[in-house]
Amino acid sequence: MVSKRLSREAGHRRKFLAIIDDTPECERAVAYASKRAKSTGGVLVLLYVIEPGDFQHWLGVEKIMREEAMQAAGAALDVYATKVREQVGIEPERVIREGKPADEIHKLIEEDQDIAILVLAAGAAKEGPGPLVASIAGKGAAFPIPVTVVPQNLSDEEIDSLA
Repeated sequence: MVSKRLSREAGHRRKFLAIIDDTPECERAVAYASKRAKSTGGVLVLLYVIEPGDFQHWLGVEKIMREEAMQAAGAALDVYATKVREQVGIEPERVIREGKPADEIHKLIEEDQDIAILVLAAGAAKEGPGPLVASIAGKGAAFPIPVTVVPQNLSDEEIDSLA
């Protein structure tokens, strides 16, 4: 069960959550979520989840690898935040978490009661729609808020007309 959403109460704004990862469809989710946030007076939240490595045996290596992963996550968020700023004219919130993506998405949604919509993009590859979209279809992996799934092959013009 998810806590009550506050986005409709005074002093709160509805937030659209987009996940930043290495999938090619990620860019489409950000494009839709940012334009939807702007058109509705909402906020865009960009989340990057660093999946934990198995480096417990080498503490020094683990620390270095974690720092490198944090830098890479920050750089990826910078790229998308810059695009959103330049193309849409809004300033996104940026969040970096470490853990399993579905778990960290659930935790963030629970912690930030203004997040009302999760925006994902479905890949067009023959391997399937992508790991997060596939997890929604899995048993018990559904997210506690509405999820908008954007097809990867939508053009900017089509996203503009829908958002």
